[in-house]
Amino acid sequence: MVLKINGEEKNISSSINLAELLLELEIVSPHCAVALNQEVVPSSKLKQTKIHDGDNVEIVHAVGGGL
Repeated sequence: MVLKINGEEKNISSSINLAELLLELEIVSPHCAVALNQEVVPSSKLKQTKIHDGDNVEIVHAVGGGL
């Protein structure tokens, strides 16, 4: 299946939901937000939210820092 992830097309081999997609992409940050087809998906619903060929996924990571 081909997904558009953060603006880039990527072939995804085994994921069927957003939680599995994050694992496949090796994203383990507890502080990330995911939008599927321009709708934000709560982290509590990542396992239930299925992905399909052609979907648009945006993943944003919170990065800490400062002085």
